[in-house]
Amino acid sequence: MLAIIGGSGLGQLPNLTITHRKVVRTPYGEPSCGLTFGTLNGCEVVFLARHGYGHTLQPHEINYRANIWALADLKVERIFAVGTVGGIRADLVPGTLVVPDQLIDYTFGRSSTFFEGGAGPVTHRDFTEPYCATTRQCILQAASRLGEAVLDGGTYAVTQGPRLETAAEIRRLESDGADMVGMTAMPEAVLAREQDIPYAALCVVVNHAAGKGSSQQHIDFDQAVSTMDVAMPKVLSILAATVAVAAETGCATC
Repeated sequence: MLAIIGGSGLGQLPNLTITHRKVVRTPYGEPSCGLTFGTLNGCEVVFLARHGYGHTLQPHEINYRANIWALADLKVERIFAVGTVGGIRADLVPGTLVVPDQLIDYTFGRSSTFFEGGAGPVTHRDFTEPYCATTRQCILQAASRLGEAVLDGGTYAVTQGPRLETAAEIRRLESDGADMVGMTAMPEAVLAREQDIPYAALCVVVNHAAGKGSSQQHIDFDQAVSTMDVAMPKVLSILAATVAVAAETGCATC
């Protein structure tokens, strides 16, 4: 079974043939919402809306540990995550789709590990490459089949939110090597690593980051929503093709 985590603009998966829904509880509390099970391109998929059904959970309020634990308990084979970001790098203009390959974590105060409480030995996990290369390639290959332009690689800076960044903060992130900025990739990615679940993300650039682009005065939220609405049908098509690629390449048991 494959897992898809939907972000802003993707609170449901309309091309999923739903078989059932299930409310689950974990040792870390309740996930963002109930899990939706179904088939997509003939493959078993479970869908989880990161921000909840009504998009009510702020990025720092999401129970990332419960979300990942629930998927790990199902023994999902891979997680394909979807998120929205602001573009820092010049070519990451609104409407661009990108599959990041690196992360910089600027969040704070989030429960970011399963390894705590003194119940076991001190444990470290390698996180040199935060995204699974094979899982990333599933997305990229799917986009290529569809003729959809998706950029391969980029560094995702994860900020705390829910406010957006100042122009000075974006300049700092850029100097740190960030290409895009969002609020939800961490600790989601590292928790998936701790549970040994291959994880990758498809990101939609919905706005220029603060101080970037031709209009540097403020973020146009209405335009960002419009950009997201236009991009999401492409995202849905890519996800469906990604599931097929994963099945064909032996990356999923369908």
